[in-house]
Amino acid sequence: MNIAIIGIGAMGCLFGAYLARVARIVMVGRWPAQLAALQKEGLTLVDVDGGESYYRLHASIDPAAAYPADVALILVKSDQTERAARQAHQALTPAGVALTLQNGLGNVERLAAVLGADRAALGITSQGATVLAPGRVQHAGHGPTHLARTPATAEALQHLAGLLNRAGLESKLTDNADGLVWGKLAVNAGINPLTALLGVRNGYLAENEAARRLMGQAAEEAAAVARAQGIELPFANAAERALAVARATAANYSSMLQDARRGAPTEIVAISGAIVEYGRRCKVATPVNEGLYQLVTRLESGELRIGELEIGELEISSG
Repeated sequence: MNIAIIGIGAMGCLFGAYLARVARIVMVGRWPAQLAALQKEGLTLVDVDGGESYYRLHASIDPAAAYPADVALILVKSDQTERAARQAHQALTPAGVALTLQNGLGNVERLAAVLGADRAALGITSQGATVLAPGRVQHAGHGPTHLARTPATAEALQHLAGLLNRAGLESKLTDNADGLVWGKLAVNAGINPLTALLGVRNGYLAENEAARRLMGQAAEEAAAVARAQGIELPFANAAERALAVARATAANYSSMLQDARRGAPTEIVAISGAIVEYGRRCKVATPVNEGLYQLVTRLESGELRIGELEIGELEISSG
């Protein structure tokens, strides 16, 4: 199978390294320092236990270099999805499928708008990764990857799931796409904004009582909005699930914190902002997500600095 990976950040490199063991991989991205490092020096992947492995990956700014790809994995930030869809269009065969493994809501719809609904697929991953330096990525947390099959994408996703499992990344097919999306959204809502504001690893949220409470409240608000839409989550308790993920990825710096440190736009609109918007539509109160959304927006604008607020100053009433 030929695979294009659209996105050369932490997660793109993680999946690229593993899949390079079992398939032809071409990485497509625009981050100059990372692209140069991959092209000149290759990728060093640091495992959770500190061991290192080296990969020579084909990386290009030109998506046509990945043609003819059977599958394109979309691993860019949510605000870059439309551009990634156009890149996937250049990389894929006429029957090729684009699979989003991104955070937030609305990504598969953006892919479908460019490629057609039959060529856009949805996935959810619990893997965690952090860029340590250009060309150097840490695999900071293991977790399953779920691929939501449809009649049009089932064959391609079945093949991809087999490759992921052979490569060492646990993968499963599912028919509960909405539940998985909202389940991950609830976890992201609990972990990402808090780590970005406080400037801490995920594990801090599990260790600090006040942070643990806010994380659980944000996750439970998302779960309530999902239930109001008739969506069944893949777990019974969103707060407990967020806590479990924070512990499993304790060494990881969340993608939102990594973005904030680089001065790049975060995914706060697609995560907390989406929960607030859907909450308004469903008449479900989401005060914790609203408060976190406003604080991270201030962080993006430069009004706040990472770590400027102590956890006690982040106390937000859950109503």
